[in-house]
Amino acid sequence: MFRGTDVGAHGALMNEIYRRQRHIYDLTRRGYLLGRDLALQELMAHGGPLNLLELGCGTGRNLVRAARMNPRSSCFGVDASSEMLLTARRNIARARLDGRIRIVQGDARRFVAQEAFARMRFDRVLVSYMLSMVPGWEEVLERAIAQLAPGGMIAVVDFGSRSGYPAVFDRLFRAWLARFHVTPRDDLDAVFEHRARKLGLAAIRFRPICRDYAVLLLASRPGCALLHTHAPIAPGASASAVVRGDTATAAR
Repeated sequence: MFRGTDVGAHGALMNEIYRRQRHIYDLTRRGYLLGRDLALQELMAHGGPLNLLELGCGTGRNLVRAARMNPRSSCFGVDASSEMLLTARRNIARARLDGRIRIVQGDARRFVAQEAFARMRFDRVLVSYMLSMVPGWEEVLERAIAQLAPGGMIAVVDFGSRSGYPAVFDRLFRAWLARFHVTPRDDLDAVFEHRARKLGLAAIRFRPICRDYAVLLLASRPGCALLHTHAPIAPGASASAVVRGDTATAAR
């Protein structure tokens, strides 16, 4: 039986942060963790059987929504915080989705899907507002991409550079996020593109949300029938150089 990987200091920190916050997390994050439902819409557009892995699943909010969006899907989640997983298990049970959603505690940097879920690859992988909180986030991103099955698709949504906002707003916003041990990754788009190309992904997309408040990054392995609504990043071009229009709606 899988008992989770050693989550170490990071897991202890996440438990300290979320021990109380987990009870109100979903309610208080609706207003500023934008783009999560947009990512799910991209990932779950295919109505056939598929499986989805979320790294940093937190309260299970995204997993429950994904399972409801595609009744033929199976969903899997891993999170470093045992406290958050208490809420996730409660939410999954309330939604009566215990049979279709499995979650475990683990460190995304060392997580082994075969040990946890008896499967090596996933049709869909989601990383939502997690890379801005985890040390060694580049390694997590590469591991997430590596777990895609042939024809699979990955979506990463996180804070953007806020290039469309006044500099004073950006400074205040970063200071506020730092109180919660959150650090926006200013080079996320470039790192995502590099890792995706390195691991053989195609149809790479960069989608800013609300004047680059947040960013949605998408890529797929060859054979994926989705990712048709936005122009791909041209070979050799940086992701930030091929923005085709902002998603102004505050998609949650």
